[in-house]
Amino acid sequence: MSEFFPKPGSSPGRIGGVDYGTVRIGLAVTDPDRTMASPLEIYTRRNPQLDAKYFQQLAQEERIALWVVGLPIHLDGRESRKSQEARRFGQWLTEITALPVEFFDERFSSAQAEELLMAAELTSKKRKQRLDKLAAQIMLSGYLESETKGQQEPGALDD
Repeated sequence: MSEFFPKPGSSPGRIGGVDYGTVRIGLAVTDPDRTMASPLEIYTRRNPQLDAKYFQQLAQEERIALWVVGLPIHLDGRESRKSQEARRFGQWLTEITALPVEFFDERFSSAQAEELLMAAELTSKKRKQRLDKLAAQIMLSGYLESETKGQQEPGALDD
């Protein structure tokens, strides 16, 4: 696996991956060298004040330097209503943590996560407990891979 080096001018630290949801938010994090992503947890949203406190504490504890928020894009490449919600969430995340946010095409990450969990023959309840954080890991891994390949457009496919 090739290594990812932070972009010039970027702060050292981990990248936090966010699979945005209105009720649950799946979270993943990279290792300090930003070479691989691991699922972290699923956060159940409460209210703006508690959510802000949670993300501020998470950023500090995990030494997050950058957030990558998944954008649910339509198959034809158009943004969805959910994409706009994710963009507003990313803006809020920057405001409350003072950290930069990048957006990355998350098309298929939830479907891939569901396939993996089905293949593991987990019960419906156990799949639900893991789905969002696994989707965040898949999206963040895709982001890391696009960075190592020098892709300019998030989610761009290789020819």
